[in-house]
Amino acid sequence: MEPKGGSSAVVTAEVVREALGRHSDLSAVEEKVVRMRYGARAGDLKAPLPQAHGGREELKDELLLLELQLLKAYRRQRAGPEVARGRAAAPPPSVGVDAKAKDKIVRALRKKKDR
Repeated sequence: MEPKGGSSAVVTAEVVREALGRHSDLSAVEEKVVRMRYGARAGDLKAPLPQAHGGREELKDELLLLELQLLKAYRRQRAGPEVARGRAAAPPPSVGVDAKAKDKIVRALRKKKDR
């Protein structure tokens, strides 16, 4: 059995980008397939993100509040574990060490080493 003769078409990323510019109503799965197959994106990287609130003000306010809470939690996480628990970092212990106590410990350790 021989394969049927057909026409072959060459699709380039530029052609796909132009077509996606005209028809930008792709689903997430469709856009993923186009990116994997042709290496082209449906949207411009510098374009603003689409708004999910659809013009409803109460939903817009709630989404903004959630976004601010997530940003605050993210900043807390990046700052470190002390700040994430709600506590500031404790100041380092005082550096002043009693010289007599230190000499006593060093002498005791030297005696122990010599034995």
